[in-house]
Amino acid sequence: MFTGIVEAVGEVVAVRNAGSNRTFTIRAAMAPELKVDQSVAHEGVCLTVESIDADRYEVTAVKETLDRTNLGSWVNGSMVNLERCLRLGDRLDGHMVQGHVDATVRCVEVHDQNGSWTYGFELPVERELLVEKGSVCLNGVSLTVASLHEQGFSVAIIPYTHAHTTFRVLKAGDRVNVEFDVLGKYVRRMLAR
Repeated sequence: MFTGIVEAVGEVVAVRNAGSNRTFTIRAAMAPELKVDQSVAHEGVCLTVESIDADRYEVTAVKETLDRTNLGSWVNGSMVNLERCLRLGDRLDGHMVQGHVDATVRCVEVHDQNGSWTYGFELPVERELLVEKGSVCLNGVSLTVASLHEQGFSVAIIPYTHAHTTFRVLKAGDRVNVEFDVLGKYVRRMLAR
């Protein structure tokens, strides 16, 4: 379980294919603090740490993960939002995030608001799970849906988030990982009965 509060930004320094799986080597300042078998969110995707070597560690994404997320587009030099799992007793500064990506959507616009930024995205198929002023997790970042309309939705990014996440390099045309608020998913399932 995560909160969507990004702890660090890492860099992909190696990509290796093994059958339908893909192993990524990530360079991150937090690597020496990790342990093998620990869960870490990578752009909102929960992956297991398999090995650690100084400031680098390895994780593997299986075909299901590669098909459902934007991890298949990672190359050497890709920047990655990182968050270690929530510990019981920690503050929940974002919202409850599972690290289970529901879909990807395309960023359609970025507007510099002279001190903040607005990012617009296409609507996902599961549009009923988005609520204006509700929570959504994009590339592992807990955000509030600023606006919701027939063509898409937008989020507002404060300077701190812009400077300390991969939003600083996100541009129109890029695909982002989306995890909908888990509460909305359970409510939808209950109403469908």
